[in-house]
Amino acid sequence: MPTIAPDVEVLARFGRALADPIRCRLLLALREAPAYPSDLAEALGVSRSRLSNHLACLRDCGLVVTVPDGRRTRYELADERLGHALDDLRTAVVAVASDRTCPDAGTKGCC
Repeated sequence: MPTIAPDVEVLARFGRALADPIRCRLLLALREAPAYPSDLAEALGVSRSRLSNHLACLRDCGLVVTVPDGRRTRYELADERLGHALDDLRTAVVAVASDRTCPDAGTKGCC
């Protein structure tokens, strides 16, 4: 069981990245195609400084990387499998939410 701690850390980083709606929107945008910060800020309707903070978080989590492009820097997912993981996670959460097999779902709002 020595791999549990690293696995938990990886999942915690992923959870931290998904904990903010703007970061989720960034990941979904980058799932579609690499992009420049100015284009991302415009598409998401956020200031460049706010976007920069969120991109830094995603870089620190290891989910996005920068690619120099002349004088500009382009952002993309660190691995194409992240795009598939986001799709799988979204699909699974929607499926579970529509299932509502938890007996307390209606009264406690759980599950």
